[in-house]
Amino acid sequence: MFSVIKLLRCRTSIYAATRKNFAYDAAEKTSLITSQSIQQYEDDLEKQFKQMLRDDVRSVLEPASADRSVEFYPHTKPSFNFAAYVNKSDTLQKMVQLGVDLHKLEKRKGIPQFILQLDFERDMKEHLKFLAEIGVAPDQLGEFVTKNPLIFKEDLGNMEVRINYLESKRFQPEQVARIVSKNPFWLMISTRRIDRRLGFFQKTFELMGDEVRLLTTKQPRVITYSLEHIRKSTFSIKEEMGFDQNELKELLLSKPKLWMINQDKLSYRFDYVHRKMQVSHAEILKTPEILESRDHRVKQRHGFLKFLGKAQYDPKKDLYISLKSLVEGTDIEFAINIAKSNMECYSNYLKTL
Repeated sequence: MFSVIKLLRCRTSIYAATRKNFAYDAAEKTSLITSQSIQQYEDDLEKQFKQMLRDDVRSVLEPASADRSVEFYPHTKPSFNFAAYVNKSDTLQKMVQLGVDLHKLEKRKGIPQFILQLDFERDMKEHLKFLAEIGVAPDQLGEFVTKNPLIFKEDLGNMEVRINYLESKRFQPEQVARIVSKNPFWLMISTRRIDRRLGFFQKTFELMGDEVRLLTTKQPRVITYSLEHIRKSTFSIKEEMGFDQNELKELLLSKPKLWMINQDKLSYRFDYVHRKMQVSHAEILKTPEILESRDHRVKQRHGFLKFLGKAQYDPKKDLYISLKSLVEGTDIEFAINIAKSNMECYSNYLKTL
């Protein structure tokens, strides 16, 4: 049992390449789209895209009698094992050599059957060559395929069109390579849909062309993320947290990942940092990673500094502790270098929580 006396001594962070016509297309052809209906069609398109992803994959990979209520890619205990096939399959052997994690693919419903139907020379080689030619590093190909094995189902001509689109928008080769590497599903999404998404971000956050390219390259997943989630996050950060339009833009460009965090978690973190720790909006903008850090890390370290009388985050005052130093490094480094204490004292403090 930790004693109070001892304690006192211590006080010193898709497939959207659709080939069907949506309601959006019909409305567009008949010129029925209004400023309000565009918003509605975007929402409808988002739902239809998700459903099409499930239906299209099921139609190819599952028997006609498959249970239609099962969600795509459920991460359940695998009922399939590649081990019995590896020694007999040249395709599986080459995938292993690339660094593909077959164990992860086993967990995805329908994917093992799809993989076993592939022939490396016929179905995979040209796709891999294409990825290498646009800049996906050899040591990243395994991870790419692990995340999106359905890339081998995609038409090479469509993939080339999507690369040409990025080039037409003045994305540099190294930017294109990063976009595709960091978002393996990018090449399965139509140029029309990507164009609408880029336009959405440019208009909503008042971005210049270079800023759109910066955002896309820095976090390509945010461009293809759920539009409903992006809108809700934007509303929460602007209206509930109190960041103005310019601050909203600055935050997006510095930490776009915040827009993909669960809104309740993000709101909780902001509330704790801003209200409990008394950190200003300006300081949060300087160190937005504070909103990415795990809740318990921030609370534990802030609590310890407060116990020591050192929880001072205003750079204009003496004994300033930067938010960056609060969330970075190991506990030992924090206890010694930031709190100016020791690990035993910090460990003893944590036992009281």
